[in-house]
Amino acid sequence: MTDDHHHKHKPATLSPSTPPLVCLLACWSPQGQQSPSPPLAKASDPLLGSHRIQAVKHRRSRQPWRPRGVKPVSQESWRRKRARAKKWREPWPAMGCGGGIEAACGGADRMEEEEAGAPSSSSLPPPIAQLGYDQLLSVLRLLPPEAVLSFAATCRAFRAWASSDALWEALCRRDWGARTAAALAERRRERERGGGAVPAPWRRVYAEVARLGALSARRVPVRGASPRPRASHSLNLVAGWLVLFGGGCEGGHHLDDTWVAYAGTGAGNRLPTVLSWQQLASGIPSGRFSHSCTLVGDTLVLFGGITDRGQRLNDTWIGQVISEEPRRMRISWRLLEVGPLAPPPRGAHAACCVNDKFIVIHGGIGLYGSRLGDTWLLDLSNGLRSGSWHQIGYTWPLPPPRSGHSLTWIGGTRMVLFGGRGSEFEVLNDVWLFDISDHSPKWKELKYDLSSALGEMPFPRVGHSAVLALGGKVLVYGGEDSQRRRKDDFWILDTPALLQYESGSKKMSKRMWKKLRIDGQCPNYRSFHGACVDTSGCCVYIFGGMVDGLVHPAEALGLRFDGQLYQVELVLHL
Repeated sequence: MTDDHHHKHKPATLSPSTPPLVCLLACWSPQGQQSPSPPLAKASDPLLGSHRIQAVKHRRSRQPWRPRGVKPVSQESWRRKRARAKKWREPWPAMGCGGGIEAACGGADRMEEEEAGAPSSSSLPPPIAQLGYDQLLSVLRLLPPEAVLSFAATCRAFRAWASSDALWEALCRRDWGARTAAALAERRRERERGGGAVPAPWRRVYAEVARLGALSARRVPVRGASPRPRASHSLNLVAGWLVLFGGGCEGGHHLDDTWVAYAGTGAGNRLPTVLSWQQLASGIPSGRFSHSCTLVGDTLVLFGGITDRGQRLNDTWIGQVISEEPRRMRISWRLLEVGPLAPPPRGAHAACCVNDKFIVIHGGIGLYGSRLGDTWLLDLSNGLRSGSWHQIGYTWPLPPPRSGHSLTWIGGTRMVLFGGRGSEFEVLNDVWLFDISDHSPKWKELKYDLSSALGEMPFPRVGHSAVLALGGKVLVYGGEDSQRRRKDDFWILDTPALLQYESGSKKMSKRMWKKLRIDGQCPNYRSFHGACVDTSGCCVYIFGGMVDGLVHPAEALGLRFDGQLYQVELVLHL
């Protein structure tokens, strides 16, 4: 026998572009085992052609031989041809047979053995082939979707396992939360009940959310009394109720009224066809506009604002929602004890809640109209009985001072800042990432590649809204530019791609921003409106703001306040 008949099996060489999961599977192969001798060719082998008998004889005699006019063929090439022929002659093992993953991987193992020239009966399956279905599913649930897809590309058997509906439903729950997954499941059931159509598999649901490209909007009709048109107010969704407070109205006056409307609770619930507003007691908190009102669980936390006399405020209020009877509720407001330290008075700042424990505010308009650039954290870990303010994030680099911007929590301890008006009254469209997990939180600017991102990023704006929607995407709407031209466009910032940004890079990929198409009744061009999202992240509610009048939009007389409510829903083909 020749030397190559007693060679050691060499592990496959993996290139840098090989998917990480494929590298992992390769590392799980048995090492250090002697491969059996390759079998001699048989005279009946169909790959040997018309000269098969002579070829077999010369191969057994170890004499180099080839038919006249035929180029030399290496033994390795011969083995590959035989393996391909046997692969197409043998049926692939059916999924669900006995033996778990080992039975499913049998075809892949046999193909590898044929390529190595070894008989299928003498090789041992890799350790991963000995896992049961439940064990493998538990492992795949821990991987990112890209790794699951790499696993599926390994072979046909793994592709079937990685396409499991239970697996992708678990990934949806892990990445988007139980409420969002429940809302999507309810939509799938509604589709099945309504038209009898088979709901889309969860893998397609995940892909639909990943490539989200359209929204459906409608104006919600109102029965009875409705809130006065306004701007720079707050709008929240608490325990199924839309809560509207404060703002500024025509004539430059502030408002101190609170309005509520029942929007429904439960996964996948839709807003009623006709909405009914109810006005609650006025006067507490005191009237203001350009304040912030964030949610900590089902509790409202209000801070700051500006009065119609130009006074800046820095008080902190807690609003407890109390359900008295079906379709009726009230809010109990009280001042929060925060101790001697508090942020300087301000309005038009940005705020968000982090993990139902902290409120983070940034910037705003301070005394004498100056723009602020400081960051403060309100610690509410004492169960909302009291709180304490601390200034954080004051080490360089820092976002320039600004007002009318947005600060959106994106999960964990991270948040994203976008846009606003700077100290020189310039309008911005920069993006900053802030993480409070460190003992010394720092800001990080995410810079655009201007040479390729034009048309793939929103223009500078102030007075826009930004909410965290389905799939961990920040949905930005409206605002106005430095010439007071208001906007009606919707953009999404892909935060999963955002978190892949490397600190050493100087450019941010243009694929992080995407403009959405609007179907239905698109809201008018507007700025300084109120917006909130439901617990599933599928529906966004927009109320009020400053919209274009009959005069040229850049003129003051062309401004008017709006009092309409819109529902914007993500378009998903489930």
